[in-house]
Amino acid sequence: MSRKVVLTGFGCVSGLGIGLAQTWRKLAAGEGAIRPWRREAPEGHPAWRIDGPAARVDAEACRMALEQAVGDKDDLRPLGQLDPLSLHALTAGLEAVEAAGLRGHPSLARRTAILIGCGSGGNATMDQAYERLYARDLAKVHPQTIPASMISAPASHLAMVLGVHGPTFVIASACASSAHALGEAMHMIRSGRADVAIAGGSEACLTLGSWTAWSAVGVMADDTCRPFSKDRKGMVLGEGAAVVVLESEDHAQARGANIVGELAGYGTSSDAADMTAPDREGIETAIRAAHEDAGIAPEVPALISTHGTGTRLNDPVEAAAIRAIYGRSLEASTVIATKSAHGHLIGATAAMEFVIGMEALARGAAPPVLNHLGAAPDCDLPLALAQASPGAVPIDHRVVVSNSFAFGGLNAVLIGRLPS
Repeated sequence: MSRKVVLTGFGCVSGLGIGLAQTWRKLAAGEGAIRPWRREAPEGHPAWRIDGPAARVDAEACRMALEQAVGDKDDLRPLGQLDPLSLHALTAGLEAVEAAGLRGHPSLARRTAILIGCGSGGNATMDQAYERLYARDLAKVHPQTIPASMISAPASHLAMVLGVHGPTFVIASACASSAHALGEAMHMIRSGRADVAIAGGSEACLTLGSWTAWSAVGVMADDTCRPFSKDRKGMVLGEGAAVVVLESEDHAQARGANIVGELAGYGTSSDAADMTAPDREGIETAIRAAHEDAGIAPEVPALISTHGTGTRLNDPVEAAAIRAIYGRSLEASTVIATKSAHGHLIGATAAMEFVIGMEALARGAAPPVLNHLGAAPDCDLPLALAQASPGAVPIDHRVVVSNSFAFGGLNAVLIGRLPS
């Protein structure tokens, strides 16, 4: 059995806004979410400081959107304490399910799967616990610390709110997590294990502990994210979530759903080489596998959504792999790098970029790559750059190729297309 997998609903949360409409409005206007973020230790605490760019979610707006989507705050009580990791996932997930017209549908109970990709667990909850133990010398932490900080919590919370009793779990593969979640969800539907899948990713890593750890890696920019640009200095952390509703085509048609696209291909690979340095051969393997799975030749003009972190090491390796795969036909395609707008959402990034890519196809407009100072010699690609005025670049593609390459050499590529 191999069933066609279609897309019927999208939801997202990031520094750009709460919901797909807000997100697209900012992207189409050429606006980004990266802002200075400064925090210092309170008096009497061990000295620490955060000072750099970040793309933060409006936590209060996100919580209000979730409460409005649920309808009754009492429905959230069984979930216990919500780390921002789950808050983001629930808000994006409920938007996607509502957009798909699936809220309360009988298929949610038994024939639906939930797969969420997360790079790490509840960072805020763990930071609070450690602050009590090590900074305030207290002997106890909040009793909800473990359930709130579990990396699997977002999937469980979505299942509880939606009444989903099918396969429900989290996939953790660093920055490729939500690409793996979407791809594996696609295979579950293709094989008949589920009729519907709620899949995507969530991340909430803008905490002192996470920020300090990422800073120690030496890949963080001190100004902004400039993918494939000269004078780029590194990545910028963001946070948020993106969720997609996938269905078998038969199931979607039977219930009269509005089909907005198809998840046509998925390719994966492991570099098996280095924990932090990308490998061109591994990247090419994943891209080729996605095209083969989709039955779409690399020569077909496409919107190519890059991993595009803005780091000195990653961008030229990805650019070289793209050039090797697409060759001369690349000039007929359009390349975007949306981390320049929403930052690097780690485990949620792949799903966010896939949602943005599909929306761009539907609207015939590519969000411009922001903060670009001119092409770097080793990163020359046909980028969507704002011309006379900031804003989206017109495109006429029906296919999006979405790249995600993670620490540990874990690569995943998704290919989506508009309905035929």
